[in-house]
Amino acid sequence: MIKPALLLLVAAFFPFNSAITQILKEPKTTIIEQPGDTLALVKAPRYVNTVNDFHPYVPFRKNKSNANLWPRQGDSIVNNASKMPTNSFYQPRYTNFIVPAVFIGFGVASLGSDALKKLNSSTKDEIAEHRLSHLTLDNYSQYVPALMVYGLNAFGVKGKNNFKDRTVIYLTSQLISGAMVIPLKHLVKEVRPDSSDALSFPSGHTATAFSSAQFMYHEYRDTNFWLSISGYPFALFTGIYRTINNRHWVGDVVAGAGFGILSTELAYWLHPKINQLLFKDKTNSSSMVMPFYQNRQFGLSYTRQF
Repeated sequence: MIKPALLLLVAAFFPFNSAITQILKEPKTTIIEQPGDTLALVKAPRYVNTVNDFHPYVPFRKNKSNANLWPRQGDSIVNNASKMPTNSFYQPRYTNFIVPAVFIGFGVASLGSDALKKLNSSTKDEIAEHRLSHLTLDNYSQYVPALMVYGLNAFGVKGKNNFKDRTVIYLTSQLISGAMVIPLKHLVKEVRPDSSDALSFPSGHTATAFSSAQFMYHEYRDTNFWLSISGYPFALFTGIYRTINNRHWVGDVVAGAGFGILSTELAYWLHPKINQLLFKDKTNSSSMVMPFYQNRQFGLSYTRQF
């Protein structure tokens, strides 16, 4: 009887968005824009020039990054071409909420459905029958996916967002998760399998674990799909061991997974607005067009300080 419950949890291992493989093509000439830098016409997006390259009072530096700076047909303007900020434009589709809605619905149904209550009881009995070892690792595994994101970035495997943005997103997801899970525990008052208290539904550990796994998925899904889903085994482990440790019913765990995924989806959706409220840019921007001469050719360069 434990197999149907585990199958429901295994479904959470697979993210509900398809992997997107981005093929970047270098334009002939691009304009690159980054906070704190200056816009400049460059030959390839991997070269970023600052105002020093074109400022009339600074000696002109002749190098590969500012060679043949001529706008031509087919040129384009790219915002931060070295690392495109996709998060600001993240718009979740209704399909993104199907999996969390199903999981939460299953958990809610388990509170009143006799069949699902029997599933909860039979799972508890089977765990007791097999005398599975109780581990406290689930107290720590819930945070592993999020720690992996920061660790990978520290070792040069860059994710979707910089340190500030991903920290704001992760903290937002945890606040949303807590705002949903904690009040429900006190409203539902479901008794835990070990009868220690009446705060069983939904599982907070599982919500944290799956919000962390979904966070890792979003950070790496555009660059490495298999790496992006590597946090889900830790989330799955956390959920399963909440039942093995006799702390939660199956319905609690499944609902917790749904709330965790939902909280991260909402965090990415709300991030542009939250980021604007917390980190308003109060500096003034300025732009200028300056002539230049190189390789026996004259031209104009456009710069913008912001």
